[in-house]
Amino acid sequence: MRQVIQSVKSGDLKLVEIPTPVIGPTEVLVRTTRSVVSAGTERAVRNLAKASLFGKAKARPDLVKQVVQRARADGIRSTMKAVRTRLDEDMPLGYSAAGVAVEVGEHVAGIRPGMRVATGGAGHGEFQVVAANLCVPIPDGVSDEAAAFSTVAAIALQGLRQADVQVGGRVAVIGLGLVGRLTVRLASAAGIDVVGLDVSEWPVEQVKSEGHAAHVDTGADTTAAVLDWSRGHGVDAVLLTAATPSSEPIARSVEILRDRGTLVVVGDVGMELERTPLYEKEITIRLARSYGPGRYERSYEEWGVDYPIGQVRWSEGRNVEAVLDLQSAGRLDIEDLVTHRYDLDDAATAYEAIEGTHGPFVGVQLRYPDGATIDRTPIRLSPVRSSKKTVGVGLLGAGNYAKMTMVPALKSAGGYEFVSVASAGGASARHLAERHGFASVATDATSVINNDDVDLVMIATPHSTHADLVIRALQAGKHVFCEKPLGITEDELDAIEAAASAASGQLLMVGFNRRFAPMIADVRDRLSTAAGPLVMSYKVNAGSLPDTHWFKSRTEGGRLIGEACHFVDTCAAIAGAEPVSVALAGAHRTEATLVEDFVLAVTFADGSSASIAYASGGHPGGPKERVTIMGRGHTLEIDDYRSLHADGDQALSGAQDKGHATQFRRVRDAVLGKADLRLDLRDQMAVSRAVVRAVGAAGIGRPEISD
Repeated sequence: MRQVIQSVKSGDLKLVEIPTPVIGPTEVLVRTTRSVVSAGTERAVRNLAKASLFGKAKARPDLVKQVVQRARADGIRSTMKAVRTRLDEDMPLGYSAAGVAVEVGEHVAGIRPGMRVATGGAGHGEFQVVAANLCVPIPDGVSDEAAAFSTVAAIALQGLRQADVQVGGRVAVIGLGLVGRLTVRLASAAGIDVVGLDVSEWPVEQVKSEGHAAHVDTGADTTAAVLDWSRGHGVDAVLLTAATPSSEPIARSVEILRDRGTLVVVGDVGMELERTPLYEKEITIRLARSYGPGRYERSYEEWGVDYPIGQVRWSEGRNVEAVLDLQSAGRLDIEDLVTHRYDLDDAATAYEAIEGTHGPFVGVQLRYPDGATIDRTPIRLSPVRSSKKTVGVGLLGAGNYAKMTMVPALKSAGGYEFVSVASAGGASARHLAERHGFASVATDATSVINNDDVDLVMIATPHSTHADLVIRALQAGKHVFCEKPLGITEDELDAIEAAASAASGQLLMVGFNRRFAPMIADVRDRLSTAAGPLVMSYKVNAGSLPDTHWFKSRTEGGRLIGEACHFVDTCAAIAGAEPVSVALAGAHRTEATLVEDFVLAVTFADGSSASIAYASGGHPGGPKERVTIMGRGHTLEIDDYRSLHADGDQALSGAQDKGHATQFRRVRDAVLGKADLRLDLRDQMAVSRAVVRAVGAAGIGRPEISD
């Protein structure tokens, strides 16, 4: 299938070929027939992408602050490498479309293959993967061309709902682009008197021709006209649908609002407010968040969990339904708003149109061919594997960790050949493949696992998928490297252990890279000259994550299972002994899988003990990890894997090295038969069980477990 992609770094627009995406249980695969190019959102995204590095920094000072904080903690070289990697991305464009459902996830209700549907949140591609709650059946009598606007119209409808104006009320819409025009029509359909304002004459004349009041905004004269239209009171609400960095539209809104009126900010405008005018009229300011309640909520948009209608009447999906119902009833006309239509092959021209280079515009649409078929055959980008003296890698997952850490570490280790990479959507996998030389791109994990040229399956997907993929790869006769955690439940670990036991001469290794760090190796050498238990303290300044981060999900094991296992394993490697008991403190305010600040107390088979303090609220400029080890006649301190102090003297210092490349050199040698294939599987399994059991014990109210 073909999809419209934009380079974040350069702003270049591409139409790329990727395999048909794979859906999850709460998703729908839709063959696209029409999609809307958003002049507001997509033009803003493209302009930011095309800006210089300075321009990007000026537009996003919040991200600049994050970069500065990271540089203080990780160093300038590491930070700039991360920035360059993040900028070197491809981004799918588009979010409002229509099409035909062709595959439906097992947990999706109300959608059947063959249904025409309006979709939200997906991109401009021949096929879309759409969340269940953002996939709405199109009523008979509503064309695909009109239905494709439904998600954009839901933005306008949510703004109108935020205004909370009753029948007979009066509103002004400032900014008569697509969302503004839709807002005018929705207000009129709701029995609300509406006047439109814009600084350009063409959209004003268009609105007038449709029978609505409208004015070219010239300042005082326009204010007087609006006040006269509203019987001298001012409007009940202003819906600000313009897009400009200027704060002038805010000031204009206050001038035409009545006393205690409401200003709803829908568009991307400047928000420098002058207090006095707002105070004197006691203006209420509200911001409309995209399509409505549910936006940016993972449970709603990803897992298909709808709000009870008695609690949230108008979720984003129900807003889309309302738009479609209004069209079906003949109370909302949309199709005539299409001013430009382009075939998918001419997507670049469509984006020129929203820049105004092809004359005045309102709705710009892409049309898709009827003959698109599902094809998940991997796409070959370069010749097949050339040498059996290297390890053929099949990578599952193309997220930030894979491209920023794993793949560079594989290259540093050497001896690997990049055979195939897969991601569910395909776009991120294609980008990673092109940048790092993978021979083929896939969306189906099975095609990678069953590829004869793949010796080693590397798993860097969400944590909830690890166990299934590990087992499938082992059963297919492949060596397996799984980024931590190995599994997130004991049942998963039991199944993995059984599959590993049944495998013949295959490697299974977890990404516990810190045990391979040079400073950990030095510590182990120093401690090997004596016997006795160790007392270890591992402090992790993890930093906070946004609420939308996928780690903050009980289905993914949270940060405790997903990250704390790293530090338990490192302490186990230092002690040279398995963990036998663990106690968790810090889960008193929430369930253990969601806790972000905690302390683990771990004891090991040789009598050693470790305290692992994990905090999300430390200063972002401070060191990320500090390890102190006392015992066997030594006091050793590791500071962020940059320096090692042994018994008061600095023993090692240099660039940060957490052991990734060394780890992959050992994996390579194991796969090629030059090292033990078992590679401490028992230790890795013991660590994984210890952390999973700690979570389970905390979840049912027991503070400690023993084995």
